[in-house]
This record gives sequence, C-alpha cells and structure tokens, in this order.
Amino acid sequence: MKPRSRIAALALALAAIAAHAQDYPNHPVRIVVPFSPGGAVDGPTRLIAEGLRRRWGQSVYVENRPGAGATIGADIVAKSPPDGYTLLLASQTNAISATLYDNLAYDAIEDFVPISLIGREPGVLVVNPSVPVKTLPEFIAYVKQRPGEVDYASSGNGSGQHLFMAMLASMTGMQLSHVPYKGSAQATTDLLAGQVKASIPGVTGMVGHIKAGRLRAIAVTGSTRSPQLPGVPTIAESGVPGYEAYVWMGLMAPKNTPPSLINKIYRDLMEVLATGEVKAYFDTVGIELVGSTPAEFAAFYRAERDQWARVIRETGAKAE
Repeated sequence: MKPRSRIAALALALAAIAAHAQDYPNHPVRIVVPFSPGGAVDGPTRLIAEGLRRRWGQSVYVENRPGAGATIGADIVAKSPPDGYTLLLASQTNAISATLYDNLAYDAIEDFVPISLIGREPGVLVVNPSVPVKTLPEFIAYVKQRPGEVDYASSGNGSGQHLFMAMLASMTGMQLSHVPYKGSAQATTDLLAGQVKASIPGVTGMVGHIKAGRLRAIAVTGSTRSPQLPGVPTIAESGVPGYEAYVWMGLMAPKNTPPSLINKIYRDLMEVLATGEVKAYFDTVGIELVGSTPAEFAAFYRAERDQWARVIRETGAKAE
C-alpha cells in the first residue's frame, strides 16, 4: 500500500472509531462481577451501573460470575469483544491471580485495559469473641503457642482475605490454617458461629458485627485508621511496620478496546462518581472514592501485581 493510501486508511479507521464512541452505547452493557451477589463490591457496582444507565439511556446490568479466585469472571471478559459492552469489575483478587495461578487461560495484566480505580477500603483483622485476645501482639502470641491450630476464613483461594492474612503471617512468623470458602457470606457465617477463629475481610461488612459484639476487631490493614473504626489501630502501629493492604474495586475492559471508548466510559464514570448519591453511599459504607485516570489505574494495577507476587513467593501461597 502506498503511503498516501495508508494514511487514508488510517484516517478512515480513526473516523470509524470516533463515530463508534459517539454512538456508544446503543444496546445493553454488562458489568461482570467475579464474586457472589451481596459481596463487598456488589452493592457499589450496582449503584454505579444504575448511574451509568441513567446517563446512557441503555440498560447496564451486573452479572455475577463467582469462582476460582475471580478467574471465571475475568476470563469471560478477557474473551469478550473489545467493543465496550462487556466490562470487568476488578479488584485486588485479579492482581493476585496474575501470579497465584500457573495456567490461566488469559493474561491477568495484558488482556485488559484499565478504565479507573473506583475506590478502596482497608481490611480488618477480626476474631470470634471466643478467642481470648484483644490486641495484635496478643493474637500473634496466641497463634504462636498453637502453631497450625488456629484457622482463618477467606472468601476463597487467591482472594484478598487469603493473601492479607498470608502476608501478616509471613511478617510475624505465625503458622495459621487457611480455610477457603466460596464467597464471603459463608465465611462470615462460620466466623460468627466460631467454626473458624479469625479473618481479614473488608471493614464495611464487619462494622455491624463488631459494634454488636459478635466479632472483635484487632487491627485494620490500611496506612491510617478507618473512620468507621477509629478506636481500632492499624496493623503497622500495632507492631508490624510496613504492613499495608487494601480491598479495592476498579473498572476494566478487554484489551484492544479503542482508546476513544475507554475515555468515554472513563468520563461518564467520573460524572457518576461525582453525584451526591454515590458520594453519600460510599461515605456510609466506608469506601474511599478514588476515581483515577486510566493511566493511573494501569500503574496502580501493575504495582499491586508486583506486591502480591512478592507475598506469594515469600509465603508459598497456593491456589489448591
């Protein structure tokens, strides 16, 4: 093809992409949430989907596809057409899966285009009240006196709950027994019943149980104390300097989604996040709104991948 012909073809392709972005969306958009209904990210995602529906005048629906450490839902999105009509609600679990699983059917980094980091919240180390500890040093001592006997619940192999505790165990020399569940609901049920002794879920879902005395909060995983639990110290200030971990949620699209579409979705998402309804909801549930650019989210996502890859190597965590 001659240079002028190539330039003309490129111009036509760019014009088609621009027209596609202007026309988007002209039929329903689905957001795949790779977790069970009712989980920590499910409610916020449904609120955001409703905000986008109002803005776009098209149905925006949430499809829960849980299982296998969020890889089932991620695989669906990775193999979907890059047309903006199938999006992924990503979390720290997706960054963890990049290293935890040896034979993923997709590339956890390269097969997605980040749109925005929506928000984040710290986790909280909680124990069943039957465990006779109130501080992190007491918890560490209790576990070390019973190596391998104290179990902790997670929402599944490779979940944030799994790796948050694995990192804490590695940094403190504890030996705990991991009990993975298929989602956070049953994990919480068994934790409340005393079937398992500890866990590190997100703060939001635990505040009611903590205030009612059904669970005891030991420490939070963020760099600062949680506004929802101001009396609970961070893990770092409780004697484990350098510990920091967050539950986060962000929006991604399949690779090769045109930049014009990514930018449109990003701009419209920012307008939804700026509404009073969304701000009030996030404040109520204790999720810090972030709203990063696609480039910022891409850098953050790779940094998360690298952090959890180190934890997986150091702890020998596996996805069995």
